[in-house]
Amino acid sequence: MGNAMWQPDGGRIGGTLAFDGQDDRLSTPFVLEPSEGPFSAFAWIEGGAPGQVVFSRVGGANWLMASSSGGVLMTDLKSTGRLGKSLASTTVITDGNWHRVGLVWDGSNRILYVDDVEVARDTQPSLASSTGKITIGAGSTMLPTSFWKGLIDDVRVYNRVVKP
Repeated sequence: MGNAMWQPDGGRIGGTLAFDGQDDRLSTPFVLEPSEGPFSAFAWIEGGAPGQVVFSRVGGANWLMASSSGGVLMTDLKSTGRLGKSLASTTVITDGNWHRVGLVWDGSNRILYVDDVEVARDTQPSLASSTGKITIGAGSTMLPTSFWKGLIDDVRVYNRVVKP
């Protein structure tokens, strides 16, 4: 949707999608219900700005994003109720370099990775239900400031724990 452009020679793994930060996004059918058990999600990214989202579930949560304060990797996929909180790293992902970003939930721990190195971890006893389509390049609320400006490549979602 929008005008995301395929660049066959520009990616980390056999081409990449270029997003303009205005309205570009890619939607996929339902792939995984995070509240049902362990999973892993990874993508290669370049560019982006604070507050922009790598991928999300529309009407659900932002799974991988750059924080609005500082552009560090974070996730808003969390437990419901008072125990639920976002998890942010201290590692900037909006520096213009390629980074492999990831989120793993093993059934009790959320772990964020940047370039295959663990950068943040916490305990969440469960995750909120998040059904529907995955959106690559835009936030769960589709706010204009959430659209990714840069490149996203090789997005992978697994229904098990994958360690980089």
